[in-house]
Amino acid sequence: MPDKIPNKPFTDPFTKKIVQSIGIAIVTILLTLLFLKGFRVILLILGGILVAAFFLGIADFIRSKTPLSRNLSLLISVLLIVGLTSGISFALAPRISEQTSSLREQLPQAADETLNKLESTEVGSMLISQFESLDMNPKKSEITNFFGSLFEVLSTIYIILFLGIFFMVAPEKYLKGIVSLFPKRKRARTKEILITMGTTLKSWLLGKLLSMLIVGVLTGIGLSILGVPLALTLALFAALISFIPNFGPLLALIPAFLLAFTVDSMTALYVVILYFGIQAIESNVFTPMIQRKMISFPMAMVLIAQVVLGLFTGILGVILAVPLVAVIMVLVKMAYIEDVLGDDSVSVKEN
Repeated sequence: MPDKIPNKPFTDPFTKKIVQSIGIAIVTILLTLLFLKGFRVILLILGGILVAAFFLGIADFIRSKTPLSRNLSLLISVLLIVGLTSGISFALAPRISEQTSSLREQLPQAADETLNKLESTEVGSMLISQFESLDMNPKKSEITNFFGSLFEVLSTIYIILFLGIFFMVAPEKYLKGIVSLFPKRKRARTKEILITMGTTLKSWLLGKLLSMLIVGVLTGIGLSILGVPLALTLALFAALISFIPNFGPLLALIPAFLLAFTVDSMTALYVVILYFGIQAIESNVFTPMIQRKMISFPMAMVLIAQVVLGLFTGILGVILAVPLVAVIMVLVKMAYIEDVLGDDSVSVKEN
C-alpha cells in the first residue's frame, strides 16, 4: 500500500515563494487602487494649502514692512484681495459680461466660418475629411465626466476655499499636529521639511500669479493691436488658464484663433504667432524666475504627472500637477537624498 501523501501543499520552499509573491502583488495592487481612489482628497488638501499660502505670503510681506501682528496682517491681506477683486469686477464686469455674451454667440459662428474657409482649400479639406473619418466628436457624457457637473465644480471650490481658511487661520496647529505623528528624534527634521514645502509652494504660487498677470496683459495688448474682437475677455481667459502648464496656452489659443479667422486668415496667423511668442517668453523668462526659489524639475515630469493625474482625478489633477510635483521633489530631496543617501549636492532653493 503506497504511503499517504501529507496534506501540506505550501511546505515546498518554491511554492511558498510563489504564494508570497502573489500575495504581495495583490496587496500592492489593492493599496495602489485605494491610494488612487483617495488621491482626490490629497489634491483638495493641496488646493487648500495653496489658498492659505497665497494669503499668508501677502501677510508675511505686510509684516516685513510694518510692525503689525500676524493675525492683523492676515486680515488686511484678505480684505485687500477681496476689495481689489471686487473693485476690478465692478469696473470690468459690464464690459466682460457683454463680451462674454458676444463670445457665446460669435464663437459657434466663428467655428463654422473657419471650417468653411478651410474646406475651400485643398489642404484644409483633406484635414477636415481625415478628422471626420476619425469620429473625434466627443459625446456629451464624456465631456460631463471630464469636467464634472456644475455641482461637483462648485463643491470642489467650496472645499478648497474652506480648507484654505482653516489652514491660514491656524497654520501652526496643523503643522504641530503632523509633526507629532513622527518619533521625537525626527520631529525637528520633519518640521524643517514641512516648512520648506510651504515656502516652496508660496514662492511658486506668487510667482505664477505674477506670470499669469503678465500673460494676460501681453495677450490683451497684442489682440487689441491685431484688431481681434473681444480682446479683453480673451486676454482674461488666457491669463486664468495659463495657470495650467502645457495644456492651458493651447486651450486659450482656440477661441482667439477662431475669432481672428473671422477677420482674415493673416490675422489668425498673427494670433498664433502672438500666443506662441507669449508662451515662449513665459516659459523661458518667467518660469525660470519662478523656479529660482524652488527645486528645479524637468517639465517632462510635469507633463507625465498631468496625464496620470488627469486620468485618475480629472481636471483637478491637471491643474494641481505642478505644485504636487514640487512638493514631492522637495520631500525626495530632503528626506531621501539628504537624510538617507547623505548627499547634500542638490539644493532645494537657489540663493
